[in-house]
Amino acid sequence: MKKHLIATLFGATIALSPFTSAASPDFPHLETVGIGEVVAMPDMANIDVAVSLNRTSAQAAKKASDDAIAALLERLKKMGIDKKDIESANLSLQPQYSYPKNSEPKLTGYRASRSVTVTVRDLANLNRLLDGALADGLNRVNGISFSSSKESELKEKARMAAIADAQAKAKSLANGFGETLAGVWEIRYVDQTPIRPVMMRMAEATAGVNATYQDAEITITDRVNVVYALGE
Repeated sequence: MKKHLIATLFGATIALSPFTSAASPDFPHLETVGIGEVVAMPDMANIDVAVSLNRTSAQAAKKASDDAIAALLERLKKMGIDKKDIESANLSLQPQYSYPKNSEPKLTGYRASRSVTVTVRDLANLNRLLDGALADGLNRVNGISFSSSKESELKEKARMAAIADAQAKAKSLANGFGETLAGVWEIRYVDQTPIRPVMMRMAEATAGVNATYQDAEITITDRVNVVYALGE
């Protein structure tokens, strides 16, 4: 009996066997889904902060936005944040109107918006960076997500846990029904994206962000589908 292996990689499907589209086997078999989960403390964070402000002219709105971003970038430089860990979005400039009753819309000014995404590799700097960004004129914290520099190691642990879970379930089920396992016939694997919970999201940020992130956790998950042949 040939074993059947299917591997699906995140973002692309690669058929490693001519049996990729084969139907269920026509012999007694048992299907299990193994799930692995590893909970870890993060040591990195990605923050998305932005400035969004109104001014009476497009030039004034752009300048105020540029000034806030420039101040933040200078602060990040002094903090030793590497340029490769900073991503600044393009400026968005939109006219703002009022809508008087029974009258044509009236131009009241312009709104300038621009965001910056920063990877923080030392969580001890996170609060200081956020407070500094607010002081520099950025007034939105769009999100903070956490991750680990040991992601590959954690994913491998989650994968091994998923395999062990699939094996344990198969043995338990076969035992319970008085059957024996005759080996693995098929493995289906989909590379799982680690869960990075957004721990903070605000529409408008206020000064004095003093929350602690020391108790934050991330969860890495993986799963595997296995088909076992049952003994005769």
